[in-house]
Amino acid sequence: MKLVTSSQAIPVHIISGFLGAGKTTVLKHLLSQKPEHEVWAVLMNEFGQIGVDQQLLPQDHGYAVKELLGGCLCCSSQMPMQIALSRLLSETQPDRLFIEPTGLGHPAQLLEQLTEPHWQAHLNMRALLTVVDGSRLHDTAWSQQNLYADQLKAAKIVAVSHADKMSAADEQALAALQAEYQPYQQVWRKISMGELKLADIDQPYSGTARKIQPLLRVQQQLSQGEAPPEIKQLPYHYVETAQGYSVAGWKMPKRWVFDFYDLLDLLCEQKNWLRIKGIFQTNAGWKSFNFNPEQFNYQSSAENIDNRLEIIYQQEHEWLQFETLLMNCRTDDGK
Repeated sequence: MKLVTSSQAIPVHIISGFLGAGKTTVLKHLLSQKPEHEVWAVLMNEFGQIGVDQQLLPQDHGYAVKELLGGCLCCSSQMPMQIALSRLLSETQPDRLFIEPTGLGHPAQLLEQLTEPHWQAHLNMRALLTVVDGSRLHDTAWSQQNLYADQLKAAKIVAVSHADKMSAADEQALAALQAEYQPYQQVWRKISMGELKLADIDQPYSGTARKIQPLLRVQQQLSQGEAPPEIKQLPYHYVETAQGYSVAGWKMPKRWVFDFYDLLDLLCEQKNWLRIKGIFQTNAGWKSFNFNPEQFNYQSSAENIDNRLEIIYQQEHEWLQFETLLMNCRTDDGK
């Protein structure tokens, strides 16, 4: 795919956030800071087929706005996004680019796409920004959704919008959220009316060392020197390291069913961890697990798209034995 851009890589900002968090308001304020001599571009993604947000942005000279309608550019086929982005860059040759995914998007997947080798000469990725609605932090049904958590984990900068409308319960929930995500070493900023300075988010993107690999028991069966197969579907295992913390996770097919009490016992038996979070289909229904060293919480959960588990340690850990025990908790046919 041919790109016609300036010789210098363009700074690119991804502004993510759950539905109604205030992403577009933040984007409008950032666009108001454009130097007069520059051209800035915006790629917006609406989940539906009718674009609304584009009409809310400045239409003056110096801005180029393009919408990608229908679906999510983070998780659907990459081709529409690749084409839309290439066309936007070729036609406008902007000095700076903003990308606003749908509130139903997974920004980490978009970031993976835009940091692939063929984009690196053209795009200078900046720190990923996620906007959360501070006035809704007290609503655990809202803030504990898996997608909400995925967006927060991807962020390096978290803008807490509607800070002027936060209640005492919201403030308490914010403190708990910051403590929960402390291993991710994020910068948190309270804002009102979307007022965020460009200098506050114009920080370099720093990717974490992440390896998505086959399950450890599969890797163990490979002959010496044989490369692990490329991961194209579930199940898989990953390890992510950042700022001295080690995060290990598993994503497994939705059809896998686990024995609830065996799984609960296994998780409760682990030692020296900082955080355990998971959601599983069990023989007692869908269950979510949210453990911190002070409290082991688990409850019935809505049906999820897959089984998943994430454990945070502050040191390296040997995971093969744990994964073997985890697989032994399955009650389905084992395929």
